[in-house]
Amino acid sequence: MMRFKSWPHALLLAVSALGVGAATSAAPSAATPAATRPAAPTGAPGMRTAAAAEAFDYAQLKGQARSLAGQPYQAPKSNLAPMLADLTYDQYNNIRARQDHSLWADEALDFHIQFFHTGRGFTENVRMYEVRNGQARAILYDPAMFDYDRSGLDPAKLRDKGGFAGFRLQSSLNWKADVTAFLGAAYFRAVGDTRQYGLSARGAAVDTATDHAEEFPRFVAFWFERPAKGSNSVTVYALMDSVSLTGAYRFVIQPAGTQIIDVDAALYPRKAIERLGLAPLTSMFQNGENDRRVANDWRPEIHDSDGLSIWTGSGEWIWRPLTNPPNVRVNSFLDENPRGFGLLLRDRNWDHYQDDNVYYDRRPSLWIEPRSGPAGGWGKGAVQLVEIPTPDETSDNIVAYWNPAEPVKPGTELLYSYRMYWGSIMPVNPPLAHTVATRTGIGGTVGQKRNSFSWHFTVDFVGGDLAALLKDSEVETVVTTSRGTLEHVTAHQVPEFGGWRALFEVRLSDDSVEPVDLRCFLRIHGRPLTETWIYQWLPPPPRERKLMM
Repeated sequence: MMRFKSWPHALLLAVSALGVGAATSAAPSAATPAATRPAAPTGAPGMRTAAAAEAFDYAQLKGQARSLAGQPYQAPKSNLAPMLADLTYDQYNNIRARQDHSLWADEALDFHIQFFHTGRGFTENVRMYEVRNGQARAILYDPAMFDYDRSGLDPAKLRDKGGFAGFRLQSSLNWKADVTAFLGAAYFRAVGDTRQYGLSARGAAVDTATDHAEEFPRFVAFWFERPAKGSNSVTVYALMDSVSLTGAYRFVIQPAGTQIIDVDAALYPRKAIERLGLAPLTSMFQNGENDRRVANDWRPEIHDSDGLSIWTGSGEWIWRPLTNPPNVRVNSFLDENPRGFGLLLRDRNWDHYQDDNVYYDRRPSLWIEPRSGPAGGWGKGAVQLVEIPTPDETSDNIVAYWNPAEPVKPGTELLYSYRMYWGSIMPVNPPLAHTVATRTGIGGTVGQKRNSFSWHFTVDFVGGDLAALLKDSEVETVVTTSRGTLEHVTAHQVPEFGGWRALFEVRLSDDSVEPVDLRCFLRIHGRPLTETWIYQWLPPPPRERKLMM
């Protein structure tokens, strides 16, 4: 029996409730002169650090992770005081970090760091350090760093009880808006031009959607390198630990309209890992125009992302719309040295969501650009997409990552580097037309009796050379199916959205409910006009098919 976990979207949304809500406001561009940027708080008491210091750099951190991997795993001990463990959701969210006690708040730098308090679901302390001139000093927890007025807690009783659960980064682009937050296991989030949090990333994924329980590595310590005055980036280091592996990470974070995070990861397996996920992305998809299985809400669409985009090593662009399946599904897209992949939000029309509360139309896309791996590139492997059923929007049920083909063995070192792009504007896009909508429904001809069951697909493409074509151009719809018969395959120009619409139906000859794999693209005179649309359709059971005829 496959075990799976639907990640708690509500828990991750605690980042927003803990002060990130302001991230929806507009921010000046990265080119805004410092003199015109919002002023940072002045006269701040800052943050206390330990007197003792030790040498620190990334090489030292990798050595620490390697050494840790050679030792038996020790699970973190949670000694969270009952007053913190028993907090309600609202009480915990009302523990607010004080701006004047941010790291570097008393210095004329372009970055501040605030910390999340332990409590409720965040039970383990995370060690924090500041790095100056190659020397690291521990950051000391102090109840004075937080405002407890609306939480019901007495700070006088917390001096030896509280700790740090994670952190968030703010910049001089807008001191009231967060740009990045790390909270919970090895999860982190960032915003882009829309100033809105959405999907998450993780340090690593271990055994996602296998026949045994998934493992969630956690960042156990962070080091914050003091940036130079006027720097537009800040460097954060992290130590990761879990039953199966340890890791050393370096994040170079550059806030901007499209936020960039450069990641260097050194992983040290403690034991063989069945399924390792590199650069994992976690998102939520409840329902959309292509999948209305759980469309019981008044809002037309509910999702953080609407598709997986892949730029393969051979140069092909693939678009796979997301779904909310009735059972766990894992799709593997085999590749060698991929050029990039990401979970994107292409549909940014507010009217398609009608959500004036959490604004799903503003959620950032996240693109992964591999930079180097064990053999220069990332080698052979697969981009894997995991889709988990969810009844509502409170669970993150989508994950995508790179799974290397080479078996993961203990005692080895895995070095990977990649760049992350967060925002509505991605650094690369298909030169061909891209998919903007996928719709499905019952097949057949309206007004005529159906003698058999079929399912209809409509795929809309925009961009590339499509705008230059005449409506009577000899555009060909190229469709393949893993089983069944294709019918009514056609394509035509649709001036209303400025693109072309491909239409086809799949008629099944058996009662199997096994998935049907579909591929579609448009071409003219043998030349591709669009990216490749890929879909996995789950036919309804025979009883439901009869009701549709």
